[in-house]
Amino acid sequence: MSAHRSVLLHESVEALAIREDGWYLDATFGRGGHSRLILSQLGSEGRLYAIDRDPQAAKEVEGIDDPRFHFAYQPFSVMPQAFAEVGAASLDGVLFDLGVSSPQLDQAERGFSFQKDGPLDMRMDNQNGLTAQEWLAEVSEAELSKTIRDLGGETHSIAKRIAKAIIAKRDKLRGTLDLAEVVAEAMPKKYHRPGYHPATQTFQAIRMAVNDEVGEIERGLAAATKLLKSGGVLAVITFHGLEDALVKRFIRSKEGHNLPAEIPSSAGRVGAELRLVRPVIKPSQSEVADNPRCRSARLRKAVKI
Repeated sequence: MSAHRSVLLHESVEALAIREDGWYLDATFGRGGHSRLILSQLGSEGRLYAIDRDPQAAKEVEGIDDPRFHFAYQPFSVMPQAFAEVGAASLDGVLFDLGVSSPQLDQAERGFSFQKDGPLDMRMDNQNGLTAQEWLAEVSEAELSKTIRDLGGETHSIAKRIAKAIIAKRDKLRGTLDLAEVVAEAMPKKYHRPGYHPATQTFQAIRMAVNDEVGEIERGLAAATKLLKSGGVLAVITFHGLEDALVKRFIRSKEGHNLPAEIPSSAGRVGAELRLVRPVIKPSQSEVADNPRCRSARLRKAVKI
């Protein structure tokens, strides 16, 4: 199993512009890499809150014995309810590191991998909710096709072919390799790319559906924005185009709209809550060489107005 390496670790914590007495939230604790670096920069009056719905993340927390650190085993969409002392305009920064981690991908029993056989699970919280197998047993062919298209990025025609093949064989699917084989056989050979498994995007789509990742991201970003102080930082690491598009769309929706030119104002934009900070940060060549899985990562930063 691969050790977890926090992607854009120093860049993301630097983006938060840590103050020693600041209050921060790591919305995706994972294996704690970002949290540990944030804690190392806080003074005695600083606070770090962390949240994650992965039970293995909750277990990892046992290794942090620090009175400045507070953890909740919850989805990040419920961050306002998870920490009683954190209310509106309480936080100086919130960090999201979206997607799945290397340990999650590499543990066959979690069901995320199309390269290692395991149960069709795919749940971030593998103690609650429908497994991928249960979800596939209930979903209609039309809904599955739409999911593969919208969440996986496959074309309409390819998504239909894959969905039809999965539905035809779903009663015989016993594990992740069964599903990967069905997808690979359904996709025409001319669309197979060297070094890229043909089931990659379908697995992503099913995982995102099972975990309601789009809803979680939208609710989590909205909650984080409300909790930030004026001048507080929202930093988000994404790993594929759909995640990145969700984050861009959210920030854009919070940037307000320009006043007509004939109305004099020093306010700039009306109704603005966030200001995007450029540029978008990408992993360095050395980080990609060391960890090829991070090659598509992007770090976006916005500041609460």
